[in-house]
Amino acid sequence: MMQETLPVFSKEEYGRAHALLASRVAYMMGRKLEEDDWTNVYCVAKGIPEQGWSNLNIDVIHRGLGVEHKMLCKVSDKSILTWCGTSQMHPALTRSIRIETVNEKPDVVMRSVFRQYAELVENRRAKIKETPQTEDSDIRIGWLLWQESLKEFLYFEYEMIAPNSDDYWAEWRETKGSGRKGSKNLWIFHKETKQKRYSITTQAGIKIQPYFDVPPPNDPNLYYFVVQGETLESELIRIWVTLSTARELERLIGGLETVRLSKTIVELAGRLEAVEDFDATVDNEARPLVITNEAYIALQNAFEGVSDEHRLQLFAAYLREH
Repeated sequence: MMQETLPVFSKEEYGRAHALLASRVAYMMGRKLEEDDWTNVYCVAKGIPEQGWSNLNIDVIHRGLGVEHKMLCKVSDKSILTWCGTSQMHPALTRSIRIETVNEKPDVVMRSVFRQYAELVENRRAKIKETPQTEDSDIRIGWLLWQESLKEFLYFEYEMIAPNSDDYWAEWRETKGSGRKGSKNLWIFHKETKQKRYSITTQAGIKIQPYFDVPPPNDPNLYYFVVQGETLESELIRIWVTLSTARELERLIGGLETVRLSKTIVELAGRLEAVEDFDATVDNEARPLVITNEAYIALQNAFEGVSDEHRLQLFAAYLREH
C-alpha cells in the first residue's frame, strides 16, 4: 500500500521555488544537478536557514521539521510525468547499516537491517526535537526526480518511517558478473503486494536500496516544475536567463518584449554563424522571458547549447559581432 504524500509548499512558496530553481538551472550551464542545489532552492523558498548539505546528516532541520533529500536522474526524451504512478529504485537510502555475515538466514538479516534503520530514524527524530521552537518532530524523505536536460522536475515528500519486519520476507540473490566476482544481495518483498521493496547490497559498501512510489499526476502534493522551454497558452514559451544575458540582449535589440525578441530571433535564425560564448555574471536571480514557439524552435535549431541560457548567450554574442 502506498504511503500518503505530505503537503510541502504553499502557493507562494511553490512560485518562489519555481523561480529559484529556474534561476539555479540558468547559471548551471548544463552541469550536473547536485543535492545542494535543490536543498538551497527548498530552504530559500520556504524561508528556512540553510545548515549546509551533508552526505551523512539529514539535509533540512528547522523548528521540528526534518527532511532528507533524495534525487534520481531520468532521461530527457520523455516527460518527467511519465514516471508518475510507477515504483522506482534509489541507489542508496543509507549506508549506516552493518551485516555481520551473508551466511545467516535472509529473514534474520532483514530484521537486523530494519532494526538498524529504525534506530537511525529515531536518532534523527531526537536530534530534530532538540531544535529551538520545537514541540513535536516531523521527519520526512523528499524525493526529487529530474531530467538530465534540466528541463522538468518532480518533487514530493513522504513521512520517514522504518518498515515493519512482519510485513516483509527476504531471500538471498547471487549475481555473477562477466569476468568479475559475483555479489550476494538481500532482496526484500512486501508480503501483501508481492512487490520487491528493498535491495540490500553486500559488495562495494553495504547500503539499503529502496523502491519508492511516484504519486499519480493528480496528487495535490506532487510538485511539477518546468524551468526551460515552458509552454504557456497562445503558442508562447517561457525561458529563464541570467541577468547579465538579459541586460546584454536588451542593450543589443532595444527591449525584451515578446514580439520584439521573437521577431529578432526568427529573422536572424537562418543566417546565424558560430560564435564564442561570453561569461554570465554569477548572482542569485534569473529573469523570465517569453517568446513565441516559432522563435524557440528557431533558437534551438540555430544553436546546440546546453541550455536555454546558453543558446541565448550565443545569440547575444552573434548580435554583438554583427
